[in-house]
Amino acid sequence: MGGPLEGILVVALEQAVAAPFCSSRLADAGARVIKIERDEGDFARGYDHVAHGESAYFVWVNRGKESLCLNIKDEGDRELFLGIIARADVFIQNLAPGATARLGLASDYLRSTNERLITLDISGYGESGPYRHMKAYDLLVQCESGLASITGSPESPGRVGVSICDIACGMYAHAAILQALFERQSTGKGQGLSVSLFDSIADWLAVPLMHQEYTGKAPGRVGLNHPSISPYGAYRCGEGADVVISIQNNREWQNFCATVLERADMVDAPKFAQNTDRCSNRKELDGLIHECFLSLSREELVQRLNDANIAYASLNGVAELLQHAQLRKITVASPTGPVDCVAPPVIAFGKTFSPGAVPAVGEHSESIRDEFS
Repeated sequence: MGGPLEGILVVALEQAVAAPFCSSRLADAGARVIKIERDEGDFARGYDHVAHGESAYFVWVNRGKESLCLNIKDEGDRELFLGIIARADVFIQNLAPGATARLGLASDYLRSTNERLITLDISGYGESGPYRHMKAYDLLVQCESGLASITGSPESPGRVGVSICDIACGMYAHAAILQALFERQSTGKGQGLSVSLFDSIADWLAVPLMHQEYTGKAPGRVGLNHPSISPYGAYRCGEGADVVISIQNNREWQNFCATVLERADMVDAPKFAQNTDRCSNRKELDGLIHECFLSLSREELVQRLNDANIAYASLNGVAELLQHAQLRKITVASPTGPVDCVAPPVIAFGKTFSPGAVPAVGEHSESIRDEFS
């Protein structure tokens, strides 16, 4: 495919989402990614069958890779694996805690066989600490980290609707590998890296953590509102549609009062003059906003918001996203036919992105065995 990582060989002993997300983005950039699978394949292949038989999860994070089926416990397959590692630039693994060490293939050992090798171990809770041996999946980490406690309605906690801990971890892993590759240009040597789902999402929870540490209280669950900014949330207009608005500063608050609510008297009212005041009196303020919005059609409300230069959005569902004017898509080849997917977020101007195909289980086993034997 070409790309900035052309010539980089990545070996991925991976499953599920976090590691495959990372390696797929390396493949997007032109790296050659050899995905090591069991004969039955990565279990994420069976998460669902919505893309004419293919798993949506698997298609999303496994494009552009080669699939090699190996039994690492078999002496011949182990030697083949080590032969590939000897020529590899990057090794990524997210097996169960301690699995590679029990196989005699711990990352530090692999680096001893190839000084240019960059290894990255993905785990649930890290390499040390009392939780290091615990299995971890996305929802479990959402709960363990406290993310679920600040997500959802005031009545009950909720799950973020995508695998956010896996994605966060995969993104940090991707960035770490790119940094290590850059560093290797000057040192000539690889290095060992590790990243966990827990540490990744804990970093994303930095603001709630600071609230807890310095005020003794984390932000509460406020549903479709912002816990620290008001008004910032979903409000219903006269036609029953929900419109989400955001007021970020006092200048916007002044415009909102004068042009949208047509209540200039509210601008400097003691209960609402500053954002902290508006948050403290959120219930009363929301009542006044609802009263105004319910008297307007969506068209009238949007016109006022535009006139006041107030940020707003529609409360869409996934069906609306599928038809959204801003949604960019790509078509990815798969073993059962082409699948429409979301395009990569980063646009490289002057370059055309061509995604690699999603491999069938063991599709490249024979050719890889011939190449490295």
